Amino acid sequence: MMNDTAALLSSMLPPYADALGLYDPNAGVPHHHHPPKPALMYRVPRVVADQKSKFESDELFRRLGRESETRYVGFRDRPIEERQARFINGCKEGHTEIAVVATGTNFQLVFSPLSIGYSSSENLDTCDFSKEPGKVHFRSRFILNGVCVRWRGWIDQDRLDGVGCLEFDEDSAKVEDTYRRDQVERFNQRLREFEEEQRAFRAAHHGHILGDRGDPHAEMDARKKMHEMAHHLAH
Repeated sequence: MMNDTAALLSSMLPPYADALGLYDPNAGVPHHHHPPKPALMYRVPRVVADQKSKFESDELFRRLGRESETRYVGFRDRPIEERQARFINGCKEGHTEIAVVATGTNFQLVFSPLSIGYSSSENLDTCDFSKEPGKVHFRSRFILNGVCVRWRGWIDQDRLDGVGCLEFDEDSAKVEDTYRRDQVERFNQRLREFEEEQRAFRAAHHGHILGDRGDPHAEMDARKKMHEMAHHLAH
């Protein structure tokens, strides 16, 4: 939802579990016995751990949190009459592009086209043509730099400028934080399971090398167990 603001920053878990340096999945295992390496990609959470604190302390959020001059920035190379028509049509379709003059920050606002002029609920993204003649009032939620926020403001239909500010979206923040916690816990659980599987695989292979070379049936059983374990790791 942004063009020139900083990307989401995260200091949490790395994208791959083996980057933790906790194990070497192929240590001491012959090449033809290597188990398939499962994908343990960690998806970076959409939000930071303490959204409200970041919203209140971050300089960018403090500046955007004050009511400031905004402008419609779509189709800037077109004549004013065409831009006015495109602005109104875009709003009716459920989207528009604005810029905060003081910071140079651009936002792609999205709202439900079904809500135009009909809904006053604070929990919905809206675009209201009826609140004030000649102006379009917006309320649009999104995630900026890992924080759930809501843009609130208006644009004059003729001048294509107006006023707006960024607000902390506490309801969305609670939902996203619950999802973030679940996401981290699922990854940590999968990592623990993967490490247990690796230890079991090494133990089975070590026993096969040291004790089962003279017993063809035991060797066959050991290979079967390793094959089943590798199949499980791959899925």
